Amino acid sequence: MSNNPLLDTSGLPLFDQIKPEQVSPAMDALLAESEAALEKVTGPDVPADYDALSLLLDVPTERMGRAWGAVGHLNSVADTPELRAAFNENLPRLTEFYTRLGSDERLYAKYKAVNLADQAAGAEHKLPPARRRALDNALRGFVLGGAELQGAAKQRFAEIQELQAAKSQAFSEHLMDSTDAFSHFASTDELAGVPDDVQAATRAAAEAEGKPGHKLTLHMPCYLPVMQYATNRALRETMYRAYATRASEFGPAERDNSTLMQEIVALRQEEAQLLGYANFAEVSLVPKMAQSPQQVMDFLRDLAKRARPYAEKDMAELREFARTECGLSDLQAWDIAFVSEKLKEARYAFSDQEVKQYFTEPTVLKGLFGLIEKLFDVRITPDTAPVWHETVRFFRIERAGQLVGQFYLDPYARPGKRPGAWMDDVRGRWTRPDNHATQTPVAHLVCNYARGVGDKPALLTHDDVTTLFHEFGHGLHHMLTQVDDIGVAGISGVEWDAVELPSQFMENFCWEWDVVQQLTSHVDTGAHLPRELFDKMVAAKNFQSGMQTARQIEFSLFDMRLHAEPGAQADVQKVIDEVRQEVAVNIPPAFNRFQHSFSHIFAGGYAAGYYSYKWAEVLSADAYAAFEEAATPQTGVLNPEVGRRYREAILEAGGSRSAMDNFKAFRGREPQIDALLRHQGMA
Repeated sequence: MSNNPLLDTSGLPLFDQIKPEQVSPAMDALLAESEAALEKVTGPDVPADYDALSLLLDVPTERMGRAWGAVGHLNSVADTPELRAAFNENLPRLTEFYTRLGSDERLYAKYKAVNLADQAAGAEHKLPPARRRALDNALRGFVLGGAELQGAAKQRFAEIQELQAAKSQAFSEHLMDSTDAFSHFASTDELAGVPDDVQAATRAAAEAEGKPGHKLTLHMPCYLPVMQYATNRALRETMYRAYATRASEFGPAERDNSTLMQEIVALRQEEAQLLGYANFAEVSLVPKMAQSPQQVMDFLRDLAKRARPYAEKDMAELREFARTECGLSDLQAWDIAFVSEKLKEARYAFSDQEVKQYFTEPTVLKGLFGLIEKLFDVRITPDTAPVWHETVRFFRIERAGQLVGQFYLDPYARPGKRPGAWMDDVRGRWTRPDNHATQTPVAHLVCNYARGVGDKPALLTHDDVTTLFHEFGHGLHHMLTQVDDIGVAGISGVEWDAVELPSQFMENFCWEWDVVQQLTSHVDTGAHLPRELFDKMVAAKNFQSGMQTARQIEFSLFDMRLHAEPGAQADVQKVIDEVRQEVAVNIPPAFNRFQHSFSHIFAGGYAAGYYSYKWAEVLSADAYAAFEEAATPQTGVLNPEVGRRYREAILEAGGSRSAMDNFKAFRGREPQIDALLRHQGMA
């Protein structure tokens, strides 16, 4: 047992040593440790004192959380049948423990006593502000965790948490399996128009299976270029149908998410009613900035109204171009990416493919790191750590020679890795109560772009670059924090509808000429991106931004209505159809089952919270405007003084104050929507 790598939580996770058969024994030991701690801390011998509670309970539960986090991470990026079985065997046990912990009346009573003592204490004996906020969050967490429920209601609440965890995990697995299961072998002729680097990768994939031609998959580095560039309309339709019907009734019954969606939403509704709320959307908003489901829907509908004329214009232009230039009088869903790319090339005289030749991965990373170093007064250097795949890299961030944080970068798409891009925490910043040392934060930064072929580096689309910057924004929020209370350090304790501020903020730099020069070197010549090409990109920046905004509103409104209207889960398709009738300018085909792969809300923590992306965009655009306002010919937008203020007010403060207080500390006022509308060409 002593050589189980999951039990060694003294340093970084031993990812290269973790085996599926070690998961259950490790969880047995860690759960027993945490159980014993819970019994001890709730007993009469332990005083109602914040430090005492933290020492006895937070230390073992944080240790268990880190070990389980490593298992969950591997389950997302290196999925195997054995690991999945081990994960699913232990998921109910962990869920049951955390549910019980969050609803333990004895523990809740101790925290309430800490609260009363703090309220009665003189100014010099009160809890520091960050700890006070952590305590407030904990008390709120107990209420939302069912600590005030009794008897059968409490038991049912616990059952609901376990069922939800299992069903969300199943949703995620069905989507990953449906994505991985599809392959289509095509001839070189069928791939006419598809970029050479994509064809090289699909040919290599076919060769690896001893087959002729090209192996096409639904992973983004393959799927998207086929949809954008393949002149073969039948091939685009094949790919679109497969992608749009993943994990639905159009595939194998064992991978159909239809029933799971209904069950997940019904369970959330039942949870809300047990807690005394009318619907789950109300529960979801308790720890967020937005006050009510109605306020969110009003915000979304107002934005929809502003975006509508632009979205309709985008769509009309696309239809007209399809008819006159592409010979498509009946524009279909599988034509949209293709015709959009052609229209963009015609209007702005460049293609994503042309741009991609300049964004070589080593140069992009060097430029990104240089920007972070200049703005936030840190240094990023390679570091060593055990990893789960040969392509994963590890880095450290220092300020004045002192370690601030570290991160893993896992950039490439591969089978067994879930799609999308995300930041996750390995551990948080914490002045540990057991040894009084400061634990530095560590993050995972995960993307899914294509590897380079042969001796060529990976080539990133401008979208890939923006995604990388986005996830780095989350990473900086987690890693640059200076808060020592783990519950409010970094991203912990930040309102969910403000958590996208630092990530969306970083995306803006991808549109600055001075920055883009540092991010580019042509794959063959080493030349920077030419100014002429950059100007075309900027001119095209808001290409179809009306349509894109309408689409985000569609997803957000669907999510909010699904969780705010009792009974909505009975016909999920009806809800999304109604939302599309209200806000969409482009209605997809009847067979489209987007909702069956909407992991954000069914398996990813964004339930009744997807609106956060648009909500936080108001914050991030306004925050970035501070850099635009302070730009000089010498510094451009990379003004270190504004960078320092942003770092201190937002990144370092983390969840230790409300997001609004952080924002006001940086901007000196509340956020305004003007910058967002201006950035998106809708002012």
